[in-house]
Amino acid sequence: MFKKILIANRGEIALRIIRTAKEMGIKTVAVYSTADKHSLHVYFADEAVCIGPPSPYKSYLNIPNLISAAEITNADAIHPGYGFLSENAYFSSMCQKHGIKFIGPLPNHIIQMGNKIAAKKNMKKAGILCLPGYDCFFDASYKEIEKIVEKIGYPIIIKSISGGGGKGIRSVLDKKKLQSSWVEAKKEALSCFGKTNMYIEKLIINPRHIEIQIISDQYGKTCHLSERDCSIQRRNQKLVEEAPSPFLTTYLRKKIGNNAIKAAEFIHYEGVGTIEFLVDKNHNFYFMEMNTRIQVEHPITEEITGLDLIQEQIFIANGKKLSNKNFYPKMYSIECRINAEEPFKNFRPVPGKITQMHLPGGKGVRVDTHVYAGYIVPHYYDSMIAKIITTAKSRKETIEKMLRSLEEFIIEGIPTTIPFHRKIMKNNDFLKGNYHTNFIDTLL
Repeated sequence: MFKKILIANRGEIALRIIRTAKEMGIKTVAVYSTADKHSLHVYFADEAVCIGPPSPYKSYLNIPNLISAAEITNADAIHPGYGFLSENAYFSSMCQKHGIKFIGPLPNHIIQMGNKIAAKKNMKKAGILCLPGYDCFFDASYKEIEKIVEKIGYPIIIKSISGGGGKGIRSVLDKKKLQSSWVEAKKEALSCFGKTNMYIEKLIINPRHIEIQIISDQYGKTCHLSERDCSIQRRNQKLVEEAPSPFLTTYLRKKIGNNAIKAAEFIHYEGVGTIEFLVDKNHNFYFMEMNTRIQVEHPITEEITGLDLIQEQIFIANGKKLSNKNFYPKMYSIECRINAEEPFKNFRPVPGKITQMHLPGGKGVRVDTHVYAGYIVPHYYDSMIAKIITTAKSRKETIEKMLRSLEEFIIEGIPTTIPFHRKIMKNNDFLKGNYHTNFIDTLL
């Protein structure tokens, strides 16, 4: 087993990894930018190394600094968390080169599935249905794009081949918005990922966003841990997730789960990952992408399965064989992402100092966070500051528990999405499980 793990991340996911590692008797190393020197992951790790100034490119995305931090602390493994370098094949290969175990997939798995165009090509070879679309564009002229879109037919969606978090994505319903959307998507992709490689595919109106949590060992065994419904989003970024989905039938759950296993086995995947699908109103489903990392919303899968997915990642990286079979849920779990944003002002991020804070509690209530009273939320990073997860035997009870927890959760000093989440939990369509990826726009 590993003796010391460096966590190449920040915030709640870094703290989450530290907790599991400590329970396993593994020493931990936190890395931090100068903006994060008072973050809890820095305090609770066994060691902490400053890796640069606030800018992610000079700190959390600085591969030489991260490798150096691992070497000077004698860490024998690196856990990348989610975001930042978690799906960076070069970082994974550099870890290998320096004799450090990357707790995640092999570089070729990231190359095969982290690039959305390559992923779609692989899935087509595996016999998994993908949305109609066109491959990668670098410096295509607007006239070329116009001709391609006419062939696909409106509505369409423009996406960056890299990254995630809803960045570099624009939906286009008609020709009027095509040019501005193309320019905006490329500009955002360049800003977030340093690349303008884009692709275009057919847009499904009001789909469900269903993802299957898979886990694969080094010996070719893959199983799935059921699905998460991530349809409640704003600007293509998830806001509420639940497991199981109130939309899927038993038959459809099994069929999508088997497709996810087929996808992972086709590339001989290793580690924890998520296969994501779009499902239309007629229960037709299409491969969308794969995330070759732990997901933000992994706690709801942990709550319904009883597994610690971070622990499973560490075990698999250390050579563990899988023995468990596919999981079908008997409990219900919901996660609300709490962001430092003004939801009724177009979800504008609002960094600042948290003056008072009270966390909810009770049976079936979990809060994953790295913030506290007196903490200053920096403006350099993602605006998520906490996740509330509630779990119960029925969906109704889980929602009621969430509503009670949201009422108990007090954060003062900055606006948050807590009031908006309360609005969602009381919405009739949400209570009936009748929602889709444009639910937030409709609600607003």
